[in-house]
Amino acid sequence: MKQQTLVSQSELAAASAKAHKILKELDRILIGRSDLHRMVLIGILSRGHILLEGLPGVGKTALIKTLGELLSLQFSRVQFTPDLMPGDILGAHILQQNQSGQREMVFQPGPIFTNILLADEINRASPKTQSALLEAMQERSVTLLGTTRKLPAPFFVLASQNPIELEGTYPLPEAQLDRFVFKLEVKAADVETLREIIFSRRHGEPPAASFKVTAEELDSLFDIMNRIYLPGPVAEYIARLVSATSPGSKTSTRQVQEFVQYGASPRAAIAVAETARGVALLAGRPSVGFADVREVLVAALNHRVLLNYKARFEGLTTATLLEEIRKTVRETDLGLADELVVEAADK
Repeated sequence: MKQQTLVSQSELAAASAKAHKILKELDRILIGRSDLHRMVLIGILSRGHILLEGLPGVGKTALIKTLGELLSLQFSRVQFTPDLMPGDILGAHILQQNQSGQREMVFQPGPIFTNILLADEINRASPKTQSALLEAMQERSVTLLGTTRKLPAPFFVLASQNPIELEGTYPLPEAQLDRFVFKLEVKAADVETLREIIFSRRHGEPPAASFKVTAEELDSLFDIMNRIYLPGPVAEYIARLVSATSPGSKTSTRQVQEFVQYGASPRAAIAVAETARGVALLAGRPSVGFADVREVLVAALNHRVLLNYKARFEGLTTATLLEEIRKTVRETDLGLADELVVEAADK
């Protein structure tokens, strides 16, 4: 196995400055969403797909379109509706006549053959159409009629969804939710943000981007992300946090055992580790710390932990449960004898 080259301080400083420049531009174009922009950029740097949930009109689509413009990536938008079919996304084979007069099946690529696919209101499409994205999101490829075609690199699905309580929506299946690195809530704007929007955004049009990241600069950011170091104790901390979400785990709390039906998957642990690297990059640090893990934990796991019916009766949310796990699981897994030694040393 080839040894990974650690990132130098000069490389890290340049990458961190570039990432903060992207964040600053997002904050300028889209007002009042700094925390959301930070988490979305972290998800992109980890090369993950992102699900944005919020009521219509809160700026989910505008955020995704602006990000695609800033990153200079090819962009496609699909409005998900109940009558949308898998072929409308993936593409289809069409019978055409060639120059010699013979008829042949020719593949016409769908909008998924792009860098950023905006899946707008993804939970308005039927489960059959939603499942058409599963291979693309995991393997970055599409298989039709026995032929597998690679998607452009990089490839992201940035999806928006309305709360499932709204009429005409279909809950996303757990297998598809697990492929999103983050599920982020887009909340309504506060009074100050609304006032600024009214004064500075005539007809709701945001200003144009003042700069764009080139393909080479984006590849450089991905390369730096790959070389952010994950220490062994931090990796173990992630493993214990994710394990604590499963009711059958020895480290799970009473709340988890009582209210959780299914815990987070191994893919969730990978998502936490990769996105924690993004937090470290933004902070200009060459290695991941425990605080970086805690910052991304809820966003990476809130759609991967399935609560049972008891939790609904109690009014317990996944975010509340994960906050409790975050407080309960310690950074170091000390045994009882080790704890007594530590206590004695403190005295």
